[in-house]
This record gives sequence, C-alpha cells and structure tokens, in this order.
Amino acid sequence: MSQGVTPPLDEATIAELRELMGRYPQARSALLPMLHLVQSVQGSVTSEGVETCAQLLGLTTAEVSGVATFYTMYKRRTMGTHHVGVCTNTLCAVMGGDAIFERLSDHLDVGNDETTADGQVTLERIECNAACDYAPVLTVNWEFLDHQTPESAVDLVDRLRAGEPVQASRGATITSWRDAERVLAGFEDGRADEGPSAGDASLAGLRIAQERGWSAPPIGGTGGSAGDPTAHSKEAAEAEADTRRAEDETVAEESGADVKGGGSSDD
Repeated sequence: MSQGVTPPLDEATIAELRELMGRYPQARSALLPMLHLVQSVQGSVTSEGVETCAQLLGLTTAEVSGVATFYTMYKRRTMGTHHVGVCTNTLCAVMGGDAIFERLSDHLDVGNDETTADGQVTLERIECNAACDYAPVLTVNWEFLDHQTPESAVDLVDRLRAGEPVQASRGATITSWRDAERVLAGFEDGRADEGPSAGDASLAGLRIAQERGWSAPPIGGTGGSAGDPTAHSKEAAEAEADTRRAEDETVAEESGADVKGGGSSDD
C-alpha cells in the first residue's frame, strides 16, 4: 500500500470498530483498541478516525483527541511501512543506544519521529522497553531485536527496506507496522506462538531454581474457604489494604497541607 495514500474508513472497518465496542461492558472502554484499528487502516490516527470513534462512542472529538495525543503509540502523522524504535533510556543509552540512534539517523537521513523518503522506515527514540537484560534493544513494529550494535542496526534497516525476512529475537517474523497495529487492536493473526517468547537472561532465575530444587513457600495461615489455599491470603491482603486506606485518609484529613490554599490551617 502506498504510504502517500490514506484510505477511508470503509464499512468493513466500521463494522470491526463496532465489534470492538461490543467486547466491553461499557463501549467507551474500546477506545484504545479502536484507535489501533484506525492506525492499521490509515497509517495514523487521522481526523476522520477521531471523528468516527467519537461518533460511535458518543464522545466529543476533544475527548478522543485527548487520548490519542496522550499515548505515544498513537501517531498523528502517517507512519512508514516499518516503525524502528531505538531505546535510549539510561541502560540502553550507556550500552550504546544513543550511538545506534545517531548511526541510523545518519544512514536513513531522518531525524526523530521522521520517515524515510521511500516511506519504508519511521525512526523514533523510545523510552524504556522493559528489556534491560538485553540492552541495547530496538523494536521493529513493537517486536524485539536484542543486543544491537550500530552495525547490526544498519544491516537490519537495510534488510527491512529490501523486503527481506527479519526474525525478531523474541517473537514473530516481522511483517509491517500496520499489521502489528491490527493485532494490538485485538484481531489475531495466528502468529502469537511464533518464535521464542523469552530469552536466556529472562529465564536465568528459573533455571537456577530448578537446578537447586528451590520452590515458592506454601501459603500459610488459617481461615479462608475450605479447598482454597489462597482464600486466606486474599482476604488478609484485602483487609490490610482497607486498613491502610483508612489510615491514609485519616492522615490526609489531619494534614494542614490539604486545607484550601495548600498551606497550614493557621494561614
């Protein structure tokens, strides 16, 4: 599909948006997946997409736009075929993330959140990928590429632009950003079990526990429902949470910082 053409939201897409609404007790809870579906069709959250979601959900366009501009995974400019995210948060940056981004920026001749002239790659600095044990990491269409270097990153984007197959380190074969957005919207592509889901670093603790015969301690205490060993712990946790909440509310009521104006009660 040409990156320069934004297809309209046709009746099939409207039907899928309504299907998403039907999956939730309150239809407005479907807004996040609905926006992902709009992106999968139009390449971004367009004005048409905002207006359509608002109309279907009985919201204002301002309410929908507020959500679309709050979350960084929603894009207001048309994305390339592939989204390449370079983690430059602390650990990845120290391990080479900044160098990777600068190298890709020079190689692709784009800046942050910009798309190459051929429409193939959108490059973006992204915050923590929660994959620090594999730093530095990239994501391509939200799939992980671990232990990257400036050289491997350049090879990666060249292969993407050439249409060559690329396998994620812990996930499926890379398809396209729009395909990934459709999955995030809640429409399965049948590839959830493709590729490994966890790597050696993530499984190290489990492996050591198995080798040494370690296991979690049994749930103790008395009470609870017969046949449900977790009942007591759940009840105790709920009671503790209620107690802490009451204590916090008491402290808040007694605090001078909560009076009008934010100062002490003598002000």
